[in-house]
Amino acid sequence: MPDRLKAILLVCAGVILFSVLDTTAKYLGTRLGVPVSQIVWMRFFSQIFWITALLGPAGMLSLFKTASVKLQLTRSTLMVLTTLLNFVAVKYLRLDQTLSITFLTPLVVAALAVPLLGEHVGWRRMMAIAVGFIGVLIVVHPGFTAIEPAFAFAFGSMFAYSLLLIVTRKLSMFDPPLVTLNYGSIVGLVAAAPFAFHDWIWFPSVEIWTMLLLLGTLGGGGHFLLIQAYRFAPVSAVTPFIYVELISMIALSYFVFGDKPDEWSFIGSLVIVGSGLYLIHRERIAHKENLMALEPIEEKR
Repeated sequence: MPDRLKAILLVCAGVILFSVLDTTAKYLGTRLGVPVSQIVWMRFFSQIFWITALLGPAGMLSLFKTASVKLQLTRSTLMVLTTLLNFVAVKYLRLDQTLSITFLTPLVVAALAVPLLGEHVGWRRMMAIAVGFIGVLIVVHPGFTAIEPAFAFAFGSMFAYSLLLIVTRKLSMFDPPLVTLNYGSIVGLVAAAPFAFHDWIWFPSVEIWTMLLLLGTLGGGGHFLLIQAYRFAPVSAVTPFIYVELISMIALSYFVFGDKPDEWSFIGSLVIVGSGLYLIHRERIAHKENLMALEPIEEKR
C-alpha cells in the first residue's frame, strides 16, 4: 500500500474519533452539566492515565526525550488552545456549525504549507479542496441565519488547529508519535488545572466519570493517528480528508441529540465524498508518476 494511501486512511480513522470526542464533550456539557474547564482537564488527565497504564512510569519518563522542546511546547500550547475553544464552541453551537468552520482547516493549511513547509499545492488539489468546502456549506444550509458570539471560539479553534497540523508535520520528521502525544498531555494538564479546579464538581454518577475518562482515549487516539499519518505524506495532501468527519458527525448528531439530517446534508455529503475520491485519484496518479521518474535513475545505477 502506498504511503500516501496509508496516511489518508489514518486521517479518516483519527477524525472519526474526534467526532465521538466532540459529541461526548457536548453531551457532558449540555445534558449532564459538567463545566467546560473540567471537561478539558479530564481530557488531558485521562490521556496521561492511559499512556502511563500502557507503558508504566519508566516508559512514561522516556517520552520526555525530544529533538526540539520548543516545537513540542508550541504544538502542545496550540492543542490546548484548540481543545478549549472547540469545547466552548460545541457547547453553544450545533455540531454541524462548529464542524463547518473546522472544515476551513484544509484551505488554511494548504495556504500555510507553502511558506512554512515549502510544500507545493497544485491547482487541481486546491480546486478539489474548494469543492469539498462548498459541500460543507451545502450541508449546514441555512446554518448562519444568526451570528452567535460563540462563532469566534470556533474560528479561533480552527486557526489554532491549522497551525497545530503544520507543527505536527515538522515534529513527525524526528520525534516518535508518543513523545509528541505525551508533551501535549502534560502541557494541557498543567494549563487547564487552575480553571478546572475552580469550577470542579464531584458527580456521584459513574456514567459521567466513565465518559470523562473516555475523552483521553478518543482525543489521544485521534491525535496519535494524525501524527502517524503525517509521517507518511505531506500535510496538504492528507488534511482534506478531515471531511470524512462530516459523515460520522451527522450520524452521531442524529443518534445522540436527535438532529435529523435533511436533503442538504445528503447532497453536501455527496459533494464532499466526491472531492475526496478525486483527491485519492490524483494521489494515485502522482504516485505512479514518481515511480516512472525514478526508473531511469535506477537503470543508470
